[in-house]
Amino acid sequence: MDFLPLGDLKFYNECAPLVQGLGFVLVDLKIIPAKTITKISAVIASADPSVNIGVNDCAKVHRILLPRLEALLGTEETTMELTSPGIEHNIKNAAEFTVFTGRYVRVWDKTVTDWVSGKIVSADDKAVILETDSSDGEGNGEKSVSYENIAKAKLISTK
Repeated sequence: MDFLPLGDLKFYNECAPLVQGLGFVLVDLKIIPAKTITKISAVIASADPSVNIGVNDCAKVHRILLPRLEALLGTEETTMELTSPGIEHNIKNAAEFTVFTGRYVRVWDKTVTDWVSGKIVSADDKAVILETDSSDGEGNGEKSVSYENIAKAKLISTK
């Protein structure tokens, strides 16, 4: 899995503070120019891992974010889809682990050829650290999984 800093996404740095000011985190931002219209796709999550977001939250962010992006793009010929990550969001960019700290995830670890599940304790540009249930029944442990060893990953609702 590759780590692409979120700040490298086009217009991410200009939009993330707006979203953050509303109590959310900008997870992904895609801008796709087409022939007559520019398509915008954005994903937001709650800043608090214990809080889910709903349609009203997405609408609130949409009303603030769309005018900013139209100004940055210099056009009003846009459509925008704004969503939450969903219950079992597939993590495509390793930088998302930093956004989802405190949430439960499962990753396919190529070194053990199996899923490893746990709560994200921390993440940097090289690896994610998960709080896992110890298989020997002696409590919790921490496991560091390097991004180069992750084939795929997704959020899960609970342990």
